[in-house]
Amino acid sequence: MKHNRLFFAFALVASLGFAAGCDDPFNAEENFRMNKDQVISRPQYAEGLLDYAYTQMPYRSFRFDEVATDDAVSNQTSNSYRLMAGGSWSSLSNSQDMWTVCYRSIMNLNDFLSIIDEVNWKKSDPSQNDAFKMRLSGEAYALRGVMKYFLLQNHAGKGEDGTMLGIPEYNTLVSSLKDFSVPRETFTESVESANEDFDKALDMLPMDYVDVTDATNIPSKYASLNLTVEEFNNVFGSGFTQRISGRIVLAYKARLALLAASPRFNESGSASLWETAANANAQVLSDVGGLSYFDPKGNIFWLKDQVNDSDLNQGNKKETNEIIWRREIQNINSWEQDNYAPTVYGHGRINPTQNFVDAFPMKNGYPINDAASGYDAQKPYTNRDPRLAQIVVYDNSKEWGKTIKILDGSTNDGIDKTEYSTRTGYYMRKHLREDVSVQTGKTSTQKHIIPIIRSTEIFLNYAEAANEAWGPEGKGSNGYSARDVIAAIRKRAGLAQPDDYLASVTSKEAMRQLIRNERRIELSFEGARFWDIRRWKNDLTEPAKGIRLDENGKYETVEVEPRQYESYMIYGPIPFNEVMKFGYVQNQGW
Repeated sequence: MKHNRLFFAFALVASLGFAAGCDDPFNAEENFRMNKDQVISRPQYAEGLLDYAYTQMPYRSFRFDEVATDDAVSNQTSNSYRLMAGGSWSSLSNSQDMWTVCYRSIMNLNDFLSIIDEVNWKKSDPSQNDAFKMRLSGEAYALRGVMKYFLLQNHAGKGEDGTMLGIPEYNTLVSSLKDFSVPRETFTESVESANEDFDKALDMLPMDYVDVTDATNIPSKYASLNLTVEEFNNVFGSGFTQRISGRIVLAYKARLALLAASPRFNESGSASLWETAANANAQVLSDVGGLSYFDPKGNIFWLKDQVNDSDLNQGNKKETNEIIWRREIQNINSWEQDNYAPTVYGHGRINPTQNFVDAFPMKNGYPINDAASGYDAQKPYTNRDPRLAQIVVYDNSKEWGKTIKILDGSTNDGIDKTEYSTRTGYYMRKHLREDVSVQTGKTSTQKHIIPIIRSTEIFLNYAEAANEAWGPEGKGSNGYSARDVIAAIRKRAGLAQPDDYLASVTSKEAMRQLIRNERRIELSFEGARFWDIRRWKNDLTEPAKGIRLDENGKYETVEVEPRQYESYMIYGPIPFNEVMKFGYVQNQGW
């Protein structure tokens, strides 16, 4: 490495950056182009290379890419996911492109790892200096593994010769353009590379950032550092909550294991991959109680009381059991402005589909197409799963205290009534705080939470993998089965108990469909559906449907928007420009 090489470093607004709750932890006016010696002499600038990766975390906000699936449409003609679903997805135009942002972060992380041993993080205390090196190195490896996970999810796929390919590996600093011309590894090799980063991070990071009160509580991995209680807390304590921890690393290893086990990449149906995925997801929760850790209010995490419970500035200053990792809590009203119905001064941007609404069972737990459900197509919202009313605004339900009349066309909430009205007969309610006002002259904001990983997702990951590995009742060595998890989720949702429908699901195939449906509901509008239907190799072309009243005043289902995907689009493309510049093998069809 040339010592006169130039660095791009960043000045932190606050020493905790991401953890401190600052929307942009970098001050653009104080960015400097610096040489290596200058960066090494200023730890806060060196750490900017690491913290840049935090600011570039994929999915740090909801993307609402459900608009590109069978779960939602948008009333905004320029919405990139609406255009994608309409046939515009290509290697030149890709709203799901993670290539540039992830590799830019990886290069910054490699840069950081190349200098970390030369930076004096705590000149006056060699023990703490070594501790900071250890923790910060762990964060860098962890974040590099996370970036590899998103690259694999969004860009791995079959090459032209049918080989399942992953991504190019760059684990050292690249100093010239010609050094980018390395071949894509196989998918298996790329998974191993990400896991190597995660395992290095686990050797360095605490499982959770908590203060200790006694030296005997300091984890054994830090024994060689000879830290006092105060020193340990200064480096690994609660002040660093929300930076990446060992538990978050385990969650990403679990996500990666599920991706690798899924039909999209596990074409042979290997049971061992499913077993690995089941155990990886169970491990995330194993030392906090397994199924006993299940949050009884985790399915309404966005409501006032739950947001307040997760606010580290209030109450017990701890996260709820539902949140494994999240962004800082924000005071905003933009989601309400975008998604309230027009009657309550919103733009109604995201419109859930009839396809999605039909996924909700009746309150007795039976799917609406089951004869035992009691579903009445002319009273479609009566006696439904309580989650439907929590997630979707439907005809004659209330929002902001007002009745939202959609289907009779008597208000601006009517279908296609204005540029802001629904196209499907539904508005999105999830994530919205109804104590927010967006009325002109009376606007207000409230705290909102953006989870990056929820424990409900991990439980659902486990249920999916455990069912594939061992069937509905199998537990492996984990103490609970897929059935146990789904029972807890459905009971929390408010479905009738005993759950007779769940009891009737005895085969792996029937449980698979139930788990997928529960996942569709529980993780709705959190960015899961787009990649889930590709993981499962489901039909990508299911048209988006809506509801209308026919000339006799009866409900009818109609097609609203087609889905124009080709079969090869279960895999995303490598960006066209990267293929042309560096000769990467493109995925089939792109």
